[in-house]
Formats: sequence, C-alpha cells, structure tokens
Amino acid sequence: MAAIFIIFSIVYLWATVLGLRYYTHMLQLSSYQFQGYFRFLKTIVTKYGLHAGAAATLIGAGLFECMEPLEGIDMHRTAAACFILSAVFLVMMAIMYIPGKAKKKFVVTKRVQRLFITYAALFVIFVLVAVCCSAASSGGKEGKFAVAAVFAAVYIGLLPLVVALSNLINKPVENRINRYYIDDAKRILNEHSGLRIIGVTGSYGKTSVKYYLTTLLSEKYRVLMTPESYNTPMGIVRTIREKLMPTHEIFVCEMGARHLHDIKEITDIVHPDDGILTSIGYQHLETFHSLENIVSTKYELLDAVDEKEKAENAGKGKHLKFANGDNEIIRENMKYSDAITYGVSEGCDYKVSDISVTGAGTTFNVTSPEGETSEFSTKLVGRHNVENIAGAIAVAASFGVPMNKLRMAVRRIQPVPHRLELVRHGAVSILDDAYNSNPNGAKVALETLALFENSVKVLVTPGMVELGAKEDEYNEAFGKQAAEVCDYIILVGEKQTHAIKKGVLGAGFAEDKLFVKNSLTEATQLMYELEAGREKVILLENDLPDNYT
Repeated sequence: MAAIFIIFSIVYLWATVLGLRYYTHMLQLSSYQFQGYFRFLKTIVTKYGLHAGAAATLIGAGLFECMEPLEGIDMHRTAAACFILSAVFLVMMAIMYIPGKAKKKFVVTKRVQRLFITYAALFVIFVLVAVCCSAASSGGKEGKFAVAAVFAAVYIGLLPLVVALSNLINKPVENRINRYYIDDAKRILNEHSGLRIIGVTGSYGKTSVKYYLTTLLSEKYRVLMTPESYNTPMGIVRTIREKLMPTHEIFVCEMGARHLHDIKEITDIVHPDDGILTSIGYQHLETFHSLENIVSTKYELLDAVDEKEKAENAGKGKHLKFANGDNEIIRENMKYSDAITYGVSEGCDYKVSDISVTGAGTTFNVTSPEGETSEFSTKLVGRHNVENIAGAIAVAASFGVPMNKLRMAVRRIQPVPHRLELVRHGAVSILDDAYNSNPNGAKVALETLALFENSVKVLVTPGMVELGAKEDEYNEAFGKQAAEVCDYIILVGEKQTHAIKKGVLGAGFAEDKLFVKNSLTEATQLMYELEAGREKVILLENDLPDNYT
C-alpha cells in the first residue's frame, strides 16, 4: 500500500499542476474576468467528469480503508483498487491537460506567477487542515487516512474553482499593482506637456483606423500608437510606460470596451485631446446587455474630449471630435453638433464619392469641408476600408497634413493583419478576417467576398459569439446572407454553429456544399481540397480562441 501511495502522490501532483496551468490559461484568455471564465466552465462537462471520477474514487479509497470489514470483502484490497482507479482518472486528466498548440499562447506573466503562489498556498492550507483534522480524528490510522483522502479529493475535484478563488483572493493585490502602473503612466503623460492624444474607439473599425491614421499623421508628426490590439487600460498603460518617448508629438490611443464605462476608465487615465468614433453596433451584448449601454460607453470618448475643452476653455486650441457619418446608430444618437463627420452619406463634412474597385485595389474621391475634392487610391478592397481611410483622412487633414501628402500616404497604407487582409496563395485568395466578428462586420466581409466575380467563393467560420440572447438570431441571419454569396460553406464546431446552419439551409443552400468540421485545422484542410475548377476565394470569418472550443 505504501508503494501505491507514493506513486499516487506523484500522479496527483502531476495532474494538479497541469490542470492548474490549463485553467489559468483559460482565465487568461477571459482577461481574468469571472463572467467569461465561468461561461467557459459551463462547456467542459466531459473534462470535469474526470475530476469528479478522480475525487469520488479517492474518497472511496479512504472510506473503504476505515470502514468496518464486510463479509467476503477485503477492505484493504478494495481501498487499493479505488486508489488505482483514482490514479487512472488522474492520468487521463494529465494527458488531456498536456499543453498542445494553442491559438493564443499561455503567457507566464507576473500575474500568473502570483496566481500559482496562491494555488500553492491554498494547497498548503488544505494539507494543514487535513493534518489537524486527522490529529483530532478518533478513528485511528485508517480514520486519519480517510480524512486526508477527502481533503485531497476536494482539492482535485474543485480544481477549476480553485483557479477562480485564487483570482478573487489576488484581486486586491492586482488592483494595487495596477494602480501603481496607472499612476506612473499618468506621471509620464503629465511630464509630456506637448503631446497630443487622439482616442480611437468603436464597435468595429477602430484598429484599422488607428493604423491608417498613424500612417497619415506620420507625414508631418512623430507618432506613437498602441500596438496590435492593445486597447485595454493596462495595455495602454504598458504602451505609455515602455514606448512613449519625449520626441513623440502625437499618441494615437485605441480604446476597447466590453462593459459599461470601460471607455471612461481609459479616458480618466489618458485624458484625450481629440477623439474619433468609428462605429457603434451590436457587439459584446453578453457583457453590455443592451444597445443603450454600448452607445453610452462608446460616446464616453467624445464626452471626455468635450469635458477637456470646457475645462480649458479652448485655451490650448480646439479639441476635435470625429464620427462616422455612415453609421446609422451614431447618426441617431449624435450628441455633438460640432463633431466632424466622414462617409459617403449626404451631409458628411468629409464626403466620399466615386468609389471604384479593380483588381489593383480601390479608388475614391474625398471632398473636404472647404469644397476641395481629391482622388485617392489604395491597394485595399471593400467599402469598409474606404470608410476607415476617410476617417483617417478627416483627422489628418484637420491636423494640417496637406492633401497631396495624404494622397501619397494612402497609397502606402498596408492591410491590418486579420482584418479582411487579402493574402494570395497561387490560384487561391484568402480574405483573412479572423480577428473578430460582429453582425455588421460579418455582413461587410460577405459584401467584400461578393466583389470577387468569376471566382468560387468559400466561407470558413465558427460564427459570432458574445452576442447574448440575440446570438442565435444574428448567426442565423449571417447564415442566410452567406447562402446568397458563397459557393461552399465550412462551419467550425458543431455546438456554436447550429444557428448559422439553420440560416444557410433555410435560405435554400445546397446541403452537399455545406460542411461542419470540429476544428479549424480540419476546416483549413478541406478548404484547400475543395475542387473549384476556377480561382478560389476563401473568407476566414472569425477564429474563436481556445476558451470557446
């Protein structure tokens, strides 16, 4: 029994460490937010069954060891059998949790290190309580063994909740650390008195506008932007502390939001001088709960700009507000008559017209508020790109960059990675829109796909998430839209794509051209294998992180 116990202990620790690593990764992918983490936990019934099996058989081992002998049953052998069965469950757990190839890698940050210290502390507490209970037990050696088995079973059985509890315990410490970094970033900004801060937010388009605007403003200014998708308070703080130099003249700051007042949390840190609202749409409804909350939160950027102008009495120059005049929700909820608008709609201050798409890209005209019309050319395709570039032109022109320089800069604009980025592989063209998806963005992606005439059009998607109660409704509508454009449709994941499948088939799409695959790897293999006979264009619409699969 002693040898079995030693082997079991090694297996137990191995499974526990791998399990903690796995659930910490899922917590990290959920931005350490409980709502996203517990949503993920609801999807792991099969995996949790192994936890329950290991815990139940471990408790059984303890009970059989201390129970009164039953006629015809060797209690010690039965306990040993339970130990071995529990070890088998633990080995299966460990194998399941061995790290594989992740879409977004697990990063061992200082915060993760602090979580593992808390896991260890909780484990020690469990051990100490077990020792104390065993010492107080009157059941002899067998009773003490049973107590220890129960406590070990509870820890492994509740392992996913141990991660959540540790995150909760560490929250005051993390808040204090974050506050230190935030205060340091504020100090750096205060010492950089000549810096102009431009905030960029929107339900979609904000990252693209940030990249395009940085390209255009760089014709005249030294510009820093938040890299990649650094649009959370701590991502922005990190950018300021690590990247901002005294020589920078403009800081283009992307601001993301998943909850009510998230934008205000950021504006209270950076205090933007100017702001551009790229769009408002139905995104992250799972956390926002209503369109009204989305509108209120997105407008917090322009509210902050307006408050700053009033506080300074425009003493340091006019603070500018920009808004997408083509976005219906922005137009219906426009709060500021002095906002500079851009788009193809009548009445926009920077009016886009004469959009023409060719194999070489897109050309379009922009008429300024002064009545000057300039022609622009870009290698990018799609009306949404024209919209976003027009927003960048409006800001850059308002900052004094001449139109002739802007024309050259627009020609140099590069596609933003994973945002309808066109990549060619021989006779196959891939529209990579994998970063995210929302109802409007998905519709725009399909419209862009439709531009490729005389090509076989293939859609690969796991659908849209975080849309709350309307998720199935929007996915079904997406399916109907896809059926009108696509020749083949490949859905990724059985569970979250049922509504898209319903919409696709409901629109009369041929069932033999609709496929459902369990993983993106399987879907990718199929999309290349499909016999097209003509040039093939593949739209990769959304790619869910590991905590959604």
